[in-house]
Amino acid sequence: MQTPSTPSLLPESARRLGAWCGVLLLVSGVGAVAIWLCVTFKTAITPVLLAVLGTALLRPLHRRLVGAARLNKSLAAGLTCVAVVAVVGGAGYIVVSALIDSGDQIVSSLRQAGKDVSKHFGAAGTSLDDVAKNAKSLLGKFGATAASGVLTGISVVGELIATAVLALLLMFFFLRDSERVAGSLRSLAPASTGETVVAMARRAFGAVEGFMRGTTVIALIDAVCITVGLLILRVPGAVGLGALVFVGAYIPYLGAFISGAVAVLVALADRGWVIGLWALGVVLAVQVLEGHVLQPMIQSRTVQMHPAVVMLAITAGASVAGILGMLLAVPLTAAAFGVLSELRERYGRPEAPAGSGEDGPGPPGRPGEEHA
Repeated sequence: MQTPSTPSLLPESARRLGAWCGVLLLVSGVGAVAIWLCVTFKTAITPVLLAVLGTALLRPLHRRLVGAARLNKSLAAGLTCVAVVAVVGGAGYIVVSALIDSGDQIVSSLRQAGKDVSKHFGAAGTSLDDVAKNAKSLLGKFGATAASGVLTGISVVGELIATAVLALLLMFFFLRDSERVAGSLRSLAPASTGETVVAMARRAFGAVEGFMRGTTVIALIDAVCITVGLLILRVPGAVGLGALVFVGAYIPYLGAFISGAVAVLVALADRGWVIGLWALGVVLAVQVLEGHVLQPMIQSRTVQMHPAVVMLAITAGASVAGILGMLLAVPLTAAAFGVLSELRERYGRPEAPAGSGEDGPGPPGRPGEEHA
């Protein structure tokens, strides 16, 4: 009976630190198990995540088709999926055809650039020339590896096609049955936490939707500006390079760097060093415009994350799942920030009344506020 009045051996600060360490360990353990499950079942998880991203991006179009055009939900979802196939397929065709047409020019330009550098530094005939002379022996030596790589590439392409088809079908069902999600979550969650789970899911999906919408607007502006600049410079395949910039913008920072580098290489291959430098200036100007104007103005209205958090998320995603992980890392991080914001609003506010019990000052007040 004297236990409650016994003084604690640890100070209050140490007890709070221990409690926070316990929470961090628990969250880290749950996150590690979740990542392990996603990696283990990536064949099933990847289409679901891609379908969620597509649903977040195309849900406004689906709502407009259902509301303004008064179409059936199934028909509107089908038309939305058909539009996705048309846009993605057309952009992919333009990008691939443009890169195939200018691929030889890029290789020859890089070879000539290597020779010029070798001449200036007195190392002619030691780098690219030796590689070209020994190409047949290198191909013969690594022929078996190349053959196995081709087979691996075929299997990867088949897996990508299957994943894309499954993600498209799941996106159709997500768009059609989006209104039933809240009821399903309430039925699965315990009765006392149903509204909290639904609110967290809505906040997470809203964060992903805001990220996808803001990224699409920024990607479209970047693609238009770079395409116009390349057309003025008369760079071949300017439309395809603009489409590549649009697709690459969904991987923050790294995608813009890769697509911009390809655009500069194509300009360098076809028009020489002067036009290549002008193309580099166009790409850098667009990136400065994006980083200092578009990102703060657009993304601050949708979802706002520090660039360091974005870079860490991309690095972690790349280490877990490669390019696909880099694509999914930032939206998932935005969803996690949305969930944390909802939890902080529900449970992190200072307690106004002093007569509540120890367990429930925050949560009991929320349902009343919501119904009000």
